[in-house]
Amino acid sequence: MAAAVTAAARVRAGTLRVPALWWMPWLWLLLLLMAELAAAEQQVPLVLWSSDRDLWAPAANTHEGHITSDMQLSTYLDPALELGPRNVLLFLQDKLSVEDFTAYGGVFGNKQDSAFSNLENALSLAPSSLVLPAVDWYAVRALTAYLQEKLGASPLHVDLATLRELKLNASLPALLLIRLPYTTSSGLMAPREVLTGNDEVIGQVLSMLQSEDVPYTAALTAVRPSRVARDVALVAGGLGRQLLQQQPGAAAIHPPVSYNDTAPRILFWAQNFSVAYRDHWEDLTGRTFGVQELNLTGSFWNESFASLSLTYEQLFGTMVTFKFILANRFYPVSARHWFTMERLEIHSNNSVAYFNASQVTGPSIYSFHCEYVSSLSKNGNLLVARVQPSLWQMTLQDFQIQAFNLTGEQFSYASDCAGFFSPGIWMGLVTSLLMLLIFTYGLHMILSLKTMDRFDDHKGPAIALTQLA
Repeated sequence: MAAAVTAAARVRAGTLRVPALWWMPWLWLLLLLMAELAAAEQQVPLVLWSSDRDLWAPAANTHEGHITSDMQLSTYLDPALELGPRNVLLFLQDKLSVEDFTAYGGVFGNKQDSAFSNLENALSLAPSSLVLPAVDWYAVRALTAYLQEKLGASPLHVDLATLRELKLNASLPALLLIRLPYTTSSGLMAPREVLTGNDEVIGQVLSMLQSEDVPYTAALTAVRPSRVARDVALVAGGLGRQLLQQQPGAAAIHPPVSYNDTAPRILFWAQNFSVAYRDHWEDLTGRTFGVQELNLTGSFWNESFASLSLTYEQLFGTMVTFKFILANRFYPVSARHWFTMERLEIHSNNSVAYFNASQVTGPSIYSFHCEYVSSLSKNGNLLVARVQPSLWQMTLQDFQIQAFNLTGEQFSYASDCAGFFSPGIWMGLVTSLLMLLIFTYGLHMILSLKTMDRFDDHKGPAIALTQLA
């Protein structure tokens, strides 16, 4: 009872406090800062210019340090696509950063012997121009699809030879995609030579359009930044988010399977492709990737559905066909197209085995990557047999596929099946949070200690005892 009264008195006097959670906003601020630093590496510049006047106001140029999002980029592009010329040129480079302009050119600084002389000349003579130093990487990834939707014209991959044969009409929309040629050999050339060669291509294309007096709107951007802390090449089999993961060995890289009609339509890659029938396993990796005579009969593609068929003449003593069937649909809630692998079919001996693969999904402008796409429970069980138990088993290690919005024979950014936070990261965050809570509570208890304000007086008058006879 006395202890309760003492505690109540301390509460009224303010000497007993509940530990404050003042550190929580700082923790969230730290996590937000880490996310911003990670996103800072995914920025590329975008340069726009047009032969028409007054397409962009001077105030549209963003301030230093600003990152242009996909919504802001659409507000810049809409006036040019609605009011400007119907002929749009997209110069797409493999790697480019704003630091390249400051180091090798005069677009953002006054330098002699510029590697961007033709580009600088086009910007100075263009009636309308706009320079965005930092554009979100995902917005640039969707740029081709956005231009195609706004113009109502499919992108046409051209080079200097085919461009000379084209007859452009000012009244008809045309989307010309020009991949600058020296990007694939940039590792063998100095950066200035690479950028100078690309600038010469830009100058030749613009000279041809000016000679034919064709109005146009042009854009220059890149697939990825050239100056990042850890440059992960977007090669076949490259991973999307790689947090606390090891890089795959260079010796394991082999070219992906590519289905083409008039252009590359479907890309498929795996580090290991193994199939089992009645518990007898066969490794099909060497018979699938890097094979010129691979049988793709039965494959087809359109903007809504795609099917990749792989046929093997002698597999388990018979002819076996694997069909990866994907669908591309528009979802109003997210306001974008998403693709889904509807199913995986295995045809053999006039019978078909079906596997549900609905978890293989992502935005249609991306590819899909997963460490394991398998029918085995120990590997995630992303392939679910329609009939259980199944005579067939399949495992695809380091799987990657893309069937829509392909640009050349190269995967787009990968939508990974793994969560952003791995178990190791969650363990570290929870442990750090618990330690911080213990430290905060202990610090609060130490700061709450107070000295006594009254002491017993041992020097008071002595007690007198009367002696009784």
